[in-house]
Amino acid sequence: MMMADIAKDRRAHSLKKEGSVSSLSSHEFRRREHHGRIKDCVSSVSYVDEPSQHDVASHLTVQMENTYQLGPTKHFPVVTVNHILKDVLTNYLQEEQYDPELCRQMTKTISEVIKAQVKDLMIPRYKLVVIVHIGPRHGQSILIGSRCLWNPKSDTFASYVFRNSSLFALANVYAVYFE
Repeated sequence: MMMADIAKDRRAHSLKKEGSVSSLSSHEFRRREHHGRIKDCVSSVSYVDEPSQHDVASHLTVQMENTYQLGPTKHFPVVTVNHILKDVLTNYLQEEQYDPELCRQMTKTISEVIKAQVKDLMIPRYKLVVIVHIGPRHGQSILIGSRCLWNPKSDTFASYVFRNSSLFALANVYAVYFE
């Protein structure tokens, strides 16, 4: 081997160590120039150690196989959720007076607290919908209705009504089984 060949071989080896990869299986290839002489070339492609956004997203995606489970193994605990609804509504609204702005914020807060506490029960494969209504008590009546399309064997709901001297609150948790 000539000195030039040894130097090029060392350069190709150092490029591989630094994080560059040869584009061919061998480190070098020979190319003919226009005048018939042979020229040695090293082809390399460098890379960065940090993964790209696409690589991170592909590792985070979890592929789950179908379980063919058509019904829940553990049914939604309506009684436990009713106790959660009662506790949360009582704790947040026991001493409150009706104020439209305050009640608007309270509905958001209460629904998030209820959703978090029901999720802490770790009931598998149920999607949750939490709806909270708060209104004034002035001797009028109100009817609140809801309609859902679901499977009565696996889907259910929990509901609780709270009243004090100036307001009422209705909290509903709909639990829909996800097949």
